Amino acid sequence: MDMIVTLLPLILMFGLMYLFLIRPQQKRQKKVAEMQNSLSKGDKIVTIGGLHGFIDAIDEGQVVVKCGDGSRLTYDRNAIREVVEKDSVM
Repeated sequence: MDMIVTLLPLILMFGLMYLFLIRPQQKRQKKVAEMQNSLSKGDKIVTIGGLHGFIDAIDEGQVVVKCGDGSRLTYDRNAIREVVEKDSVM
């Protein structure tokens, strides 16, 4: 009985860490992976470096981003932070 009382705070601490730290991080990672897998040509995106542009081409692990002045830059798919506007025409 003393052993259960001694281990209870430790078990409770691990349970709270899972609920407040590990599980929300897993949900965020899953959401980001879904967003990166659903990228399509014409989407307006923002990279992790703050570059705003449109997706011009998509490869397995890379995307070509067209910037405001018409230049095209190649980024890893993981470098896309968010999709600002989905292109519904293409």
